[in-house]
Amino acid sequence: MEKVIVAMQDPDMGVKMRNQRLLITVIPHAMTGRDIIEWLIQKYNISEEEALHLGAMLVRYGYIYPLKEPRFLVLRPDESPYRFQSPYFWTSTRWPASELDYAIYLAKKNIRKQGELMEYEKERYSLLHKRINHTWDFVVMQAREQLRASKQRRKADRIVLECQEQAYWLINRPPPGVHNVLDMGLERPNNYTLRVALKQNSDYYKREIETCRRALGRNRVKSSICLESFVKYSEQYQNHDPIMQGCLPSNPWISDDTAHWSMNAEIVPMPTRLRVERWSFSFMELLSDTMGRQEFMTYLEKEFSAENLCFWQACEEIRHGESSKIVEKVDEIYKNFLAPGAARWVNIDSKTMDKTLEGIKHPHRFVMDDAQMHIYFLMKKDSYPRYLKSDLYKNMLAKAVVPQETKKSVFPFMRRQRHSSPSPAQATTHEDGHARGSGQAGTSNSAAGSHA
Repeated sequence: MEKVIVAMQDPDMGVKMRNQRLLITVIPHAMTGRDIIEWLIQKYNISEEEALHLGAMLVRYGYIYPLKEPRFLVLRPDESPYRFQSPYFWTSTRWPASELDYAIYLAKKNIRKQGELMEYEKERYSLLHKRINHTWDFVVMQAREQLRASKQRRKADRIVLECQEQAYWLINRPPPGVHNVLDMGLERPNNYTLRVALKQNSDYYKREIETCRRALGRNRVKSSICLESFVKYSEQYQNHDPIMQGCLPSNPWISDDTAHWSMNAEIVPMPTRLRVERWSFSFMELLSDTMGRQEFMTYLEKEFSAENLCFWQACEEIRHGESSKIVEKVDEIYKNFLAPGAARWVNIDSKTMDKTLEGIKHPHRFVMDDAQMHIYFLMKKDSYPRYLKSDLYKNMLAKAVVPQETKKSVFPFMRRQRHSSPSPAQATTHEDGHARGSGQAGTSNSAAGSHA
């Protein structure tokens, strides 16, 4: 397919590119669906039906994307405008489509005035908000920054980039009910006629109207709320920022004192107070700290629910472990946590259990995601709040180490500034005062010399 695309872009023998009008906007270097089909017929000497099938396949795999209806990767044999996808987004590049990038894309659509999230996009948006809640402020901030940068471009360029990005995510995050071309390959059935028939159905337009009505009543996030959340986050982590507050007992980057590293190692006899305080910020802060997981495991053992954390850790080993051991670890998790009568059986709802057991038949790195997320939220909503109120956490917080600042330094000339630098106006005032004082002193000395 890529050889076909390269031949189509040949400046002499390829498809003739020209400006296409989309409503009142002129899109440069575009082509129509009729141009694509006629070029395929002439180039490969095939019938119109075969050319339509080949062209539709190029669109479904994202090598050509539509400009008129970017939500549907369908080739229409009319004057609908199309453009070639950038090689950066080709499926052969295997560029990883991360959840963070997808969340930023959905946030941009959610913030944009004309942006409408489909029903499945709303569900994925809410799910991503729960999964990466600890970095959601960054997602919103990045989305706003990209929208601000796009406003500086021409309208035609904005439309092209939006359609290009939407086509990429339709390939890597297809809507429900649509075959994933990255999994099915070239053998996937041609559903062009099915989509055309679907668009002619009255039920389709009824669902579209209902979706638009819900979109009109959708609540939008105000910028004041986003800024308030950012301020709260900054205030919460201010005392834990080594750049803003400095390192205790001393800064290891400008001294030979390694006490800071020793006190904040993964496993220590007694953690620092700042470290223990961070465990109460969020559940992910607790799980991301090796010492915090160890203390939380001690609490769960007293509550007779340690199997939940053990199951979560085992799923993390599958997600980030060696590919050669995935099948072995999945089988081990099933025997220890999911099988009927398992020694450390975990409480999972029937729907999630059925989906997980079905996925175990073909194990892969993310087969336990749904079950792991279910146990994660179970611990977050039930065990985690009770742990923060328990005597175990309160005693740990009371006994935590509070490092004292050491004055010993290898480089005595590099001392930490304890007071903020004066403003330029104050500095100018002090210099003027010092100059006037020096002038008066010089005048007095001259007078004294004359008198002598």
